[in-house]
Amino acid sequence: MAKKHLKVRVEAKRLKAEMGRVREDQLCLREEQTKLITRFGEIERQCNELQQEAELIAKQSAMTGIKLSLMLGILKAREGGDLVQAADLTRFLGEIVAVEKAKAILADAQS
Repeated sequence: MAKKHLKVRVEAKRLKAEMGRVREDQLCLREEQTKLITRFGEIERQCNELQQEAELIAKQSAMTGIKLSLMLGILKAREGGDLVQAADLTRFLGEIVAVEKAKAILADAQS
């Protein structure tokens, strides 16, 4: 009976030690999970920031294309002697530039 009781005690100690290791492993896993969640949040924030920057660049590129197209239209109208068309396009280009400047000033004021 003493041998059996001794085996049970030894087994209980072994299980306690293993439970302690498992507990430590779980703590390490929780810490790593917290770090990963934090890192994932940072990556997600950076991704959103890059998306916004890409959208801004696309909008700026589109506006640049429009302005270049207007400038080309102005040149063609002048070459063709259509000064009324050239004046209209020049005025429209000036309005676009004025709106862009106003938006830039507003953005600076809000920052």
